[in-house]
Amino acid sequence: MDLITIILFIIGLVLLVVGAELLVRGAAKLASRLGISALVVGLTVVAFGTSSPELAVSIQAGLAGQADIALGNVVGSNIFNVLFILGVAALIVPLTISHQIVRLEIPIMMAVSMLLLVVAFDGKVSVFDGLILFAGVVAYTVFAIKSSPADTPATEEQYENEYGVKPGQRLSILDKLAVQLALIVGGLTLLVVGSNWLVDGAVAFAQLLGVSELVIGLTIVAAGTSLPEVATSVIAAIRKERDIAVGNVIGSCIFNILCILGLASLVTPGGLSVSPQILAFDIPLMVAVSIACLPLFAFSHQITRANGALFLAAYVSYVAYQILMATSHPSLPVFVQTMQGIILPIAVAALIAIMVVGKNHPAGRGNGSTA
Repeated sequence: MDLITIILFIIGLVLLVVGAELLVRGAAKLASRLGISALVVGLTVVAFGTSSPELAVSIQAGLAGQADIALGNVVGSNIFNVLFILGVAALIVPLTISHQIVRLEIPIMMAVSMLLLVVAFDGKVSVFDGLILFAGVVAYTVFAIKSSPADTPATEEQYENEYGVKPGQRLSILDKLAVQLALIVGGLTLLVVGSNWLVDGAVAFAQLLGVSELVIGLTIVAAGTSLPEVATSVIAAIRKERDIAVGNVIGSCIFNILCILGLASLVTPGGLSVSPQILAFDIPLMVAVSIACLPLFAFSHQITRANGALFLAAYVSYVAYQILMATSHPSLPVFVQTMQGIILPIAVAALIAIMVVGKNHPAGRGNGSTA
């Protein structure tokens, strides 16, 4: 692999992030001209924008016949979102989990994760499966919009701080329709170009390192396309906007499966093939991570720094396993035995202890809000 390929890979990743930012800002300002509420924009435009790199890469990979990258990107992104992003955000500041997220968003994330396991069980996410998944994201979006509460002064102020405008605000001459459309078109263009270069670079990386495209998709591509979610949740954590930090991750996981895999399987001739490896390990792990969120969050209604450290350790172990397995490293059996016999029992015990402590903590007995 030559230097040009590496440079194009990095540039492609940068273009994806910049393109997503332009797309979100342009669409948010356009929505404000139309008088759409800040909450609705957050549930739709922002969710789409932060997941647009995954969408562009998975569709491009599917069209190029690289189903492992398309599917690995989504599954790896969901594992990365929960374990890495929430882990980092919780280390910055303990994250409060609202009752709505526990009662609604997390069960939906669990359900769509298990749905993916079911539709992929025959070794393919077919066009029909894609229709089911995409219908799910349409239904979820409509439900989210209809059930969302009215804007409050706080949400409108947050919307203004994030995107520079308030819903229904009369925009200045610098915010004309042409400017907003240019931002949207420019963002989409950067996403398309960036996804092409990123996928080509990912394939070259896999060939150079002698590992499968699936491993590259589950790790490098998944982490790279999740950078908008990383930035959003980390900044929200720093600003102590805890609901945004958590909701961004959970919403992105739902969107990734329903919309991204739905569209990718629809545009890929014959649908997306599912490798035995991802079906046997990575998708079940994604399901397990989503299921583990419910008791952990429901008991304490918060993600403590201890939770965050545990999440990060779990993600590091997952990446280490992927690298050892991909390279057929001789230490793989020892690593697996250590994880199963020592690390996993300790992690489970720590998780139970954290939940018990969280249940007895004042924040866990209250309404889920903290100062």
